Amino acid sequence: MSAEEDFQQVGAELADLGVRISRMMGSPALKDQAGKVFASLQHDGAMVFRLVRDTPEHAAALKLPEASLFDPSGQGREMKDWVVVPHSSAETWTDLAEAALSRPR
Repeated sequence: MSAEEDFQQVGAELADLGVRISRMMGSPALKDQAGKVFASLQHDGAMVFRLVRDTPEHAAALKLPEASLFDPSGQGREMKDWVVVPHSSAETWTDLAEAALSRPR
């Protein structure tokens, strides 16, 4: 499947938890019931998750091949709570999205 199809599948799997697919800064995003973004699909096909630093899920996500902290500016200003997970690890996306949804924002 494509990254967009995998993203849509994650959204569908979490719909019963009140998750909806929306857009944030031009990218598809997952929002919780309060309308806050906790995950987003990037233009390169990777997905970004707000996992909160110093949590087991955050550490596990960073250990995935080619995963990294999110740096939206590309200028070394990483958002330390957000982890970029490439499409090659799409099988982990639903679990990571559930973890991101469960973290307070």
